[in-house]
Amino acid sequence: MKTKHCLEASDVKAILAAAEAEALANGWAVTIAVVDDGAHLLGLLRLDGAAASTAKIAESKASTSMLGRRESKVYEDLVLGGRVSMLSAPGMAAMLEGAVPIVINGDYVGAVGVSGVKSVQDAQIARAGIAAILPQD
Repeated sequence: MKTKHCLEASDVKAILAAAEAEALANGWAVTIAVVDDGAHLLGLLRLDGAAASTAKIAESKASTSMLGRRESKVYEDLVLGGRVSMLSAPGMAAMLEGAVPIVINGDYVGAVGVSGVKSVQDAQIARAGIAAILPQD
């Protein structure tokens, strides 16, 4: 049997704090969602000024990223490249750039999804949040 890493409450808090700092440093009003390895919501932070819809979108992006074990941008690129059948994939609710899986020593432990600014900026915020819990070399 394999022992697997998993997110703890302190990890979720650290991710949200680092992602929030990145968003605020750039003046971006976003929502940040963190999901576990089953794509269940562990934490959500909607910053002042972020549209209400961003809460649902951020969580959906994070779930899509976790279930597929890849950045949500991969799916957006597939659809934009003409593979529209991906739109019918079960569980893949938001095939938009802005979510990044969290991988610790090869274990997919969750994902961070962000919504509210340009997709590339959403992904930047997600990566900043994840960096807060990655082992430092």
